[in-house]
Amino acid sequence: MDTMAPIGLDVQRTRRLLLISGPAAAAQARSLVRAAIRDWDVPVDAPTAALLTSELVTNAIRHGKGRAIMLVINRDCVQFRVDVHDTSRSAPVREDACAYAETGRGLMLVSHLSTDWGYYPTVKGKAVYFTLAYQADTGGGAEQGTQHDRGGHGARGDRRAAKANGRGRAGIAGRAEITSA
Repeated sequence: MDTMAPIGLDVQRTRRLLLISGPAAAAQARSLVRAAIRDWDVPVDAPTAALLTSELVTNAIRHGKGRAIMLVINRDCVQFRVDVHDTSRSAPVREDACAYAETGRGLMLVSHLSTDWGYYPTVKGKAVYFTLAYQADTGGGAEQGTQHDRGGHGARGDRRAAKANGRGRAGIAGRAEITSA
């Protein structure tokens, strides 16, 4: 199958951001991801990317013991990727929470809405990531994939991403260290 990268996506771009672990970190991460999608003109659903980022950052805050979380936002010619680094060495566990449970649905959302997700060990703990494949410009409508299981540390989920209706304003709350490549 021949695929071509959307125009302008042939250059890899990365932002590494150090977030202070706390109540504002998830909102800050969402804003930074939306800003990267807008700045780089990435053809993914920004609300989905922001939601999945929020879930990973919240998990890092709940399960990590450090005072900071590293957020790495990356785009290359085929996908958009977000990695969240924390200080916990424990593997993330996807729970099948019931509909009325107050917690436990984060990784289930990540699994179902991302193209791929997983984790890997780091020197200081682990990183959990998700990817979103670029959407074809089909003129609107929803796109639904099929469910696959790749095993290993990642799980490929049922991709349900609607074409973004617009790009909202992104603000930055709190303090972040930003580096771009």
